[in-house]
Amino acid sequence: MKVTMIGTGYVGLVTGTCFAESGNDVTCLDVDQKKVDLLNGGGIPIYEPGLTELVRRNSESGRLKFTTDYSEAIPGSKCIFICVGTPQDESGAADLKYVQSAAEQMAPYLDKDAVVICKSTVPVGTNRKVRGWIQAKTDTPFYSASNPEFLKEGAAIDDFTKPDRVVVGVDEAAASEIVEELYKPFLRTEKPYISMGIESAEMVKYAANCMLATKISFINEIANICEQVDADINEVRKGIGHDARIGFSFLFPGVGYGGSCFPKDVRAMASVAEENGVKPRILRTVDETNDQQKNVLFEKIKNHFDGSVSGQTIAVWGLSFKPRTDDIREAPSLVLIRQLLEAGATVKVSDPVAIENVKHQLGDAIEYCEHHYDACDGADVLAIVTEWNEFRNPDFDYIKLKMNSPVIFDGRNLYDRHQMAKRGFTYSGIGLAALPASDE
Repeated sequence: MKVTMIGTGYVGLVTGTCFAESGNDVTCLDVDQKKVDLLNGGGIPIYEPGLTELVRRNSESGRLKFTTDYSEAIPGSKCIFICVGTPQDESGAADLKYVQSAAEQMAPYLDKDAVVICKSTVPVGTNRKVRGWIQAKTDTPFYSASNPEFLKEGAAIDDFTKPDRVVVGVDEAAASEIVEELYKPFLRTEKPYISMGIESAEMVKYAANCMLATKISFINEIANICEQVDADINEVRKGIGHDARIGFSFLFPGVGYGGSCFPKDVRAMASVAEENGVKPRILRTVDETNDQQKNVLFEKIKNHFDGSVSGQTIAVWGLSFKPRTDDIREAPSLVLIRQLLEAGATVKVSDPVAIENVKHQLGDAIEYCEHHYDACDGADVLAIVTEWNEFRNPDFDYIKLKMNSPVIFDGRNLYDRHQMAKRGFTYSGIGLAALPASDE
């Protein structure tokens, strides 16, 4: 099948490449000429494990192409996916200007009965708008479909090729059959293909992300209470997670969620609710709780120094909003670093892949260290923000030698606090009472 992806971000590039890997003829279109040139030259504009090899293999086979030209990408395509960004506007609602542009520019080149599939995360009612934007530019009959994505950055290829489910919203059964044929190679393990109404499919993505964000904000709030009443959030998490009604997923306390989806989607869903006369009490509280959680590490560090970090050197491990990605959008690390700088601290940072992205935002205001041990040189405190595997089993004796004082504030609860005390560290996690270094 000939397929076109409009947009070569995480969703468009991963989806298009995986469709090409299953034998389809895929053209990825992007308005950014530099990005297209990079892809045509064998480069990748994002960090996603395993993606580089897949893109190169399918490009070399001729199944995967990249262009900026709608007249080249759209004609002959049976399925055209819109995978462009939907950034927040000033009110927190999704800005659909890129979706509208894609719809209008593809319209003159559509084949009869092509399926235009919106994969971008968009508010309910957007697919109806897309249909109207296209119909204003062409008389060619076509189908509309909504196909929300469920890709996790850092595990996007596995998520696409081994989906929990594929959700498609349509008005016509013929459109559903075409999309199902495209997805069949990825549904051989009997995972469901769920066809539903367009508005319901549009709601699915937002509802899923809002539910997961709610779980994160919930466990973070419980963790903060645990610290005040001398309870251990790790023990509490086990006690509630074994309840089948609750489970363990997304019940890991930390310094708040970030990235391109959860913050934006929670706010967008809240805006949709308000526009339709529903007061989004839970959603607004989830967002507010998450924003506050990003301040927790700074407050802990400041309190450790009796209210002032001026003149202190702070090492920060982890810059990306989560492991296995270089994405720093709404990353808790940036909140912490800016607070430390404003308070007069010196900041040294390390991250396996996200340093270049942070340099674009913070320049030479902080010191960048290739190896995470180097960030500890002369540090008065080590703050852990992202749970990269590289940070899970470090040489603590070596770290103690490098630091001015053996103090760790762990925003991801990577280590056992009692073991850390025995090793001679003052250690504080999230939802755990701080333990001073042991004299043993």
